[in-house]
Amino acid sequence: MQTKRTVFPNKILPYLLIAPQMAITLVFFIWPAALAFWQSFLRQDAFGFKTTFVWLDNYSKLFADPYYLNAFGRTLVFAGLVAFLSMSLALLLAVAATRVLRASRLYSALIVWPYAVAPAIAGILWWFMFNPTIGIVAYMLRGMGIHWNHLLDPTDSMALIVIASTWKQISYNFLFFLAGLQSIPRSLEEAGAIDGAGPVKRFWTIIFPLLSPTTFYLVVINVVYAMFDTFGIIDATTAGGPNKATETLVYKVYFDGFIGLNLGSSAAQSVILMVMVIGLTAIQFRFIERRVQY
Repeated sequence: MQTKRTVFPNKILPYLLIAPQMAITLVFFIWPAALAFWQSFLRQDAFGFKTTFVWLDNYSKLFADPYYLNAFGRTLVFAGLVAFLSMSLALLLAVAATRVLRASRLYSALIVWPYAVAPAIAGILWWFMFNPTIGIVAYMLRGMGIHWNHLLDPTDSMALIVIASTWKQISYNFLFFLAGLQSIPRSLEEAGAIDGAGPVKRFWTIIFPLLSPTTFYLVVINVVYAMFDTFGIIDATTAGGPNKATETLVYKVYFDGFIGLNLGSSAAQSVILMVMVIGLTAIQFRFIERRVQY
């Protein structure tokens, strides 16, 4: 069967159709990225009266700064935890949703709701629940002998932003896993059952390999989410504290640039973060995609 190609009689029409999107991309993405790249080679005073071209000094100072190196490693751990937990829980819920027949639509709708919550609001919700003074979850933990205080304990503060970020992303992952599970023919699972494979073995040998395209896509999306889109959650819950224990790379870009007014260092950090995310995505496509079965 030969696929019909769409031919525009007017050669200018295709360019006019993509012009609005290209304009948005240029104005809101490419142009700010180019400005940040140029800014990373400059040094300004706090009032913006004097600008000096310093070449790679901003970058060299970053990699000599122990706080930045700690934030670098902290971001990798945070992104790995959020991606793993959000995808694992979403897959578990999606599998449960495929088993529930009567209330599957209501079940799915309730799980999807958190995705509509803004990151800052999600952070505030979890901050209230885990607040050591008025939080209901902190009160329950005290009843079990666990003295939770994310305002003072670095481990508790990191656990809080991981929990809040994971909860926020589960809905997105759930939608894709549910769609992937529903697209798998039931006959394949029934054939495995006839061959004597149990539910767990059928899942890992039949269902999960067929979900590999969806899983690979979500791995890339969740890593990018943890690197960039968790800023609102961190700012609303811990503001990078206590003692910079939850200061990830994206939050450090904001803190150094908008609070510390060190625009050159902040721009250099944003460039490094962009290169880091692009590199991680390229590595995922280079090595993980080999295991994907389309």
